[in-house]
Formats: sequence, C-alpha cells, structure tokens
Amino acid sequence: MTAETDFAMESSDSEYGDNELQQAFAEGKLKPGLNIPEELKKPIVNNVVGLVNALKTFKKKLPWIEILDSVNGLAPIAPEMAAKLLTNEQKRANELQNNKKLPQFKPEEDPVLNDFKRETMFHRQAQACVLDCFPKLKAMGMPCLRPDDYFAQMAKTDDHMQKIRTKLMEQEEQQKRSEKVKQIRLHKQQGKAIANETRVKRIAEKRELMNNLKKAKKGKGADLSFLENGKKPMKTLSNSRVKRNEKYGMGGKKKGSKRNTKESSGEYGSKKGAHNKGSNNKRPGKGRRMTQKRKGKN
Repeated sequence: MTAETDFAMESSDSEYGDNELQQAFAEGKLKPGLNIPEELKKPIVNNVVGLVNALKTFKKKLPWIEILDSVNGLAPIAPEMAAKLLTNEQKRANELQNNKKLPQFKPEEDPVLNDFKRETMFHRQAQACVLDCFPKLKAMGMPCLRPDDYFAQMAKTDDHMQKIRTKLMEQEEQQKRSEKVKQIRLHKQQGKAIANETRVKRIAEKRELMNNLKKAKKGKGADLSFLENGKKPMKTLSNSRVKRNEKYGMGGKKKGSKRNTKESSGEYGSKKGAHNKGSNNKRPGKGRRMTQKRKGKN
C-alpha cells in the first residue's frame, strides 16, 4: 500500500465522519460546546437468592475452635486511657488556639483526635474479644497462656534493638534537658518579678520618707518616729571579734595618737616642770614675786 492510498483513505474517513456530524447537528442531536460521550450506568441488582446459594457452595460447618469468630461490643475504657484522651484534646485545643494558620476544627470533627479515638476503639474491641473468648477456650481445656519456660527468638537483631535503646535514651535526655531549661527560665522570670516588686517597694518607701521630711520641715508633723523605722538593727559582735578589738584596736586614725593633749598633760601637773594649766593656782606676776622676795629678806 502506497502513501497516496493511505492519504486517500484517511481523507475519506474524515469526510464520512464530518458528514455524520453535520447530519446530527442538522437534526438537533448536537449542541454547541464540548460534547462528551455518556457511559451507560450498569443496573444495580440485589440478587439475595443468588448470593445465598453462592454462600452455600463454599460455606463449611466447622467447630468454633477452628473459626474463632467473635461478635462483641467495646470493653469499658480504662481510667488511664480516658486521662490520655483528655490530655490529647487539651493539647490539640492549645495547638489550634496558638496557631491560627492551621485549619480549625471542632473537637468532634477534628481528624487528629478522631484517629486516636479510632485506635482506642480498636484496642477496646480487642480487649472485649479476649474477655469473651478466653473463658470459652478455658472451658474447652485449650492452653491460652504461654508457659513460663517458653523462649521465643526475636525478629529483630540485637544491634537493631541496641540502636532503638540508644535512640530512646537520647530522646529521654533531650526531654530532661528541655525540662531543665524550662525550670531555669521560670526561675529567672520569678527572680525578675521579685526584684521588680522589691524595687517598687523601696521607691514607695523612699517617696513616703521624703514626704514626711517635707512635712516635718514645714512644721506640719511633730512625730519623727518615721526616722527610726529605716534604721538597721545593730549587729552583735562575736567573742573572737571583741578580743581582737581589745588587742589590736578598732581601726580608725593612727597618726598623732601618741601626742600629748590637754587631758593627758593635766595628769602630770603636780610634778616638777609640768605646766598645770588646768589648776586654779595660777603663778603670780613678776612684781608680786619681787615684793614677796624683799619681804622675805627683811
């Protein structure tokens, strides 16, 4: 077959298709726009009799021990599981409240909480199944518990379990470190709050003291007891401190401590050569001394 014959066949097919479309459009079967062929819907047949007959062909009547089927409800929720549910709800509510960019959901419509609740329901149903089937197996004399001397080989190697253990220990250390940092930050905040309260209290006391002083200066207040409130109590000295003070002194100025003073020189006024300036017996003048001297010669 040559290329010319192929082109002729394609043109004839296209012309035939165009003619059919033009005829359908002229009859009003086509409408303007995109035309999509519709697929016929399969009829839904609920053949109950056929399903029952098909079930009978492969259904076997076996004892319950071979099937172990159980239809039951949910086991009562444990207190720790209820507390965990409540904790997750509070944590999720805080997360949604602090981050408004996340899609907001009601607690009963939140997919995160629903996933956890769904897992909890699977766990509770499994518990109910065990509680229902365990007495039946025990009544049949079937062993249900693992023997004490039973050892099973783990599916994971020791190296893998060691890695998991190391990872868990790192997570625990990281959590402890985070808690310690939180405690330090909290203590710093409390210390700052206490320091601010002390500073504000001192400022208020100083302002009150200055106001009382201004009133006392103006003569509006005669009570000066507020001046004694700010005095610090005297510290009691230890015996060792008292002994050292007696032996070495109490500090202070040492220069000129050995010079004579009015009080020190007054102690030696009765001795010869001492100037008894502090006594009342003053030395007579020169004229009186000369007169006394002449009278003594006569």
